[in-house]
Amino acid sequence: MGVVSFDRGSPPPSYPGKLTPYVLLTVLAGAAGGLIFGYDLGISGGVTSMAPFLEKFFPDVYERQQSITSTNQYCKFNSPTLQLFTSSLYLAALFASLAAGEVTKKFGRRISMMMAGFIFLFGAALNAGAVHLSMLILGRILLGIGIGFANQSVPLYLSEMSPYNYRGRFNICFQLMITIGILCANLINFGTAKISGGWGWRLSLGLAGVPAVIILIASFFLSDTPNSMVQRGREIEAKALLKRIRGVDNVDAEFNDMLAAKNEADLVESPWRNLFGTKCYRPQLAMSILIPFFQQFTGINVIMFYAPVLFQSLGFGSDASLISSVITGVVNMFATGVSIYGSDRWGRRSLFLEGGVQMFIFQSLIAGLIGWRFGVSGNVTDIPCWFAAVVVVCICVYVMGFAWSWGPLGWLYPSEIFPLEVRSAAQSVTVAVNMAFTFIVGQCFLTMLCSMKYGLFIFFAFFVAVMTLFCYFFMPETKNIPIEEMTQVWRSHWFWKRFMNEPKIRPSP
Repeated sequence: MGVVSFDRGSPPPSYPGKLTPYVLLTVLAGAAGGLIFGYDLGISGGVTSMAPFLEKFFPDVYERQQSITSTNQYCKFNSPTLQLFTSSLYLAALFASLAAGEVTKKFGRRISMMMAGFIFLFGAALNAGAVHLSMLILGRILLGIGIGFANQSVPLYLSEMSPYNYRGRFNICFQLMITIGILCANLINFGTAKISGGWGWRLSLGLAGVPAVIILIASFFLSDTPNSMVQRGREIEAKALLKRIRGVDNVDAEFNDMLAAKNEADLVESPWRNLFGTKCYRPQLAMSILIPFFQQFTGINVIMFYAPVLFQSLGFGSDASLISSVITGVVNMFATGVSIYGSDRWGRRSLFLEGGVQMFIFQSLIAGLIGWRFGVSGNVTDIPCWFAAVVVVCICVYVMGFAWSWGPLGWLYPSEIFPLEVRSAAQSVTVAVNMAFTFIVGQCFLTMLCSMKYGLFIFFAFFVAVMTLFCYFFMPETKNIPIEEMTQVWRSHWFWKRFMNEPKIRPSP
């Protein structure tokens, strides 16, 4: 039901061009923006499992963890302030992404990426030198602002710079960089946890400045996208850049589509009012809200930024929990390569569906295993090695399913479906929704684990089932469709076509 065929039997339009070294380097440098998001996802859980960090900033959690009388594995780390440390970043990213939409539209994608690196660097320095909880939270808020700007601008940058038939794999480089950031953070946590003197957590938090410097330097040398240049009235420069990144002189067809998109965009006085008030944007708006919502309710961030804490809650020792999170980080990174290979070959929709089924099966298995071993009480003192190994394997297969489906495609799909006149505003909506529900999950997870026990994993499995059905019935395929021709996808879909007859431009009130 989600398969698309174009009106009048015509094939989707194609543009001349080839894969040039310039666009390859540009896309890889731009994708480095994913490092700051990934590093933070990976570093938070490891730091919050380090005893010196907990003793300094969260003494109640530290005392509970050290208590020899408590064997309840579900509630060992339950603390609203500990959750606030992790989740405050995402609340800041939510509001920053909305502001980033205007910056990205008026000044270009590159400037937003530059601001992301600078603000994130300042936040990393503040966290590394923190002497009080308020200083720590302020640093997290600055990191969140940086992530909001990066996550708003980088997916747009990659989608617009990439040749249409490489757009999937190039955009997924953003997710690949996220997974590399997570893996690097896990390895760093494993090393810094062993530093004597109790200051290893400062090094873990301070090294967040490294990915910030990478994206900051890269943004100084990157060109902006042709689409953004056209939108800001720099047509001559845009056409010259388009020739350079496509490697051919005949770019008239693609450039004319950009001009047509820009002319429509010029008629839109308020992209936000049009996005939410015009019926013909309803299909894309639904996707930009539901895809990031479902992405967070897969439960993946529970695994990623609470992995060491989660594994300790399952009875793993401190070293074992960090090693297990490194293993899942490696699996996450390599499985993302499957999506890079397959998104433009097999399509986005098929990967969404396969990944959803796989995650549902193994999320349910994890719930069954934890429920069988821990029960409702959570009072277990001895975890057999075979049980620990089975749980890690199930989590790794679950992570694989996410890494080649909802992980990368959750960023790719919304960034490629909107027309130019509302693209920046729409990407802000996607990032804001993503960060809002990342905040909610991050703020509530440890409390939910304490109260729902193993039922928490059933809770997430239910949403995985719902989102997989949603993809089957309502998600059209977008592979190999030029970004400025994407409207045809919705006009040809069995359900969404009913919204596509209203004119795009709403009259001024």
